[in-house]
Amino acid sequence: MSALDSVHPFDPAILESPWDYYARLRAEAPVYRDPHTGIFHVASHALVLEALKRPEIYSNRFAPAMGGLLAGDPQDPELRELAQRAYPVVDTMLTADPPEHKRFRGLVNKAFTPRRVDRLAGGIEQLADELIDAFESAGEFEVLSQFAVLLPLSVIADQLGVPRAHLPRFKRWTDGFTAQLSGMASGEDAVEAGKRILEYQHYFAARLEECRAAPRDDIISDLVQARLDGERPLDTPECLSIIQQLLVAGNETTAASIAEGLLLLIRHPDQLAVVRDDPGAIPDLVEEVLRLTSPTANMWRKAKATSVLGGVEIPEGSMLLLRYASANRDEAVFADPDRFDVKRANASEHLAFGHGIHFCIGAMLARKEMNVAFRRLLARLDGLRLAPGHGPPRHKPSVLLRGLAELHVAFEPRTG
Repeated sequence: MSALDSVHPFDPAILESPWDYYARLRAEAPVYRDPHTGIFHVASHALVLEALKRPEIYSNRFAPAMGGLLAGDPQDPELRELAQRAYPVVDTMLTADPPEHKRFRGLVNKAFTPRRVDRLAGGIEQLADELIDAFESAGEFEVLSQFAVLLPLSVIADQLGVPRAHLPRFKRWTDGFTAQLSGMASGEDAVEAGKRILEYQHYFAARLEECRAAPRDDIISDLVQARLDGERPLDTPECLSIIQQLLVAGNETTAASIAEGLLLLIRHPDQLAVVRDDPGAIPDLVEEVLRLTSPTANMWRKAKATSVLGGVEIPEGSMLLLRYASANRDEAVFADPDRFDVKRANASEHLAFGHGIHFCIGAMLARKEMNVAFRRLLARLDGLRLAPGHGPPRHKPSVLLRGLAELHVAFEPRTG
């Protein structure tokens, strides 16, 4: 038995600080079958990239293995009752393979074209300033709830054509989805996540019906008017699956990166000074934050056939966990990989948005939101530091997503 076999990869302490474990995986077994779960962990940049380039072998159709609303406990009577009232889980963008994936993705692509994202820039900047206005006089703010979540969530709500007044609901529902995705929810937490997902489905099923009756200029109307292969309209479960992915990807990961990036700057005042002195370095900062924080830390694949990856045989039907966060700290690609360097020349070689056919559809928008967020926060807030009395920042436990539970920051408003 190897020393790695004595470590459970989903131990809460490993999830909170996985970097030493990732380094051991890369050094000792970049493709490693965990004896606790049977899952194959892929840890090096080269091998994660290879798997991403082989969708014909490593499939994205992993949704059934996740269990849907029954992910907590298939025998739980409350979960079973919720599942009976829910729309079925279907494969669309994230969990579909070609050719279906290409058709679904094509329906959403036009919402995230460079021209459309550029048109959003002014509104994103105005929104960022409005959010800062709301807490500027307090000298302290909770970064996630008062800024980092509200910025991308408002933008995606506008794109969907739903009122910003409903943002607390959307955050509640995305928390339900991320709890289910975490792989850590059980008992009452799994039931609560199921209830939130059911609320989401009922809300957006009603919005879909409204847009079928009276289309508007928004993504929901685009979806209900779309035709797969020019013939079949999307059904409600397919539309709900796409909207869910846009809500979660358009909120959770971007918010996590903004908060983690601010924490990195606070902990590295030399790097904060670099971007304060040269705001033109903020795009480089964004790439380095994405590399180091990897808000989608891991992603599933399922082997469609027996294959060999990194010299290791992977039987058909096996589950793989592609370790993006480990790949983004691979010594073979990034010199001194744990160092935060806002001028790192090759930071953009990170895999934070994936690669290939499943490259994140909202990557351009996320980058735009992060650029605006850091530019406006640094332009308006001085003396950034952790606010006293809140303890060290901690991460929400999750197998797939990595993000802080909360982050309290003190500051002085900038003058002049």
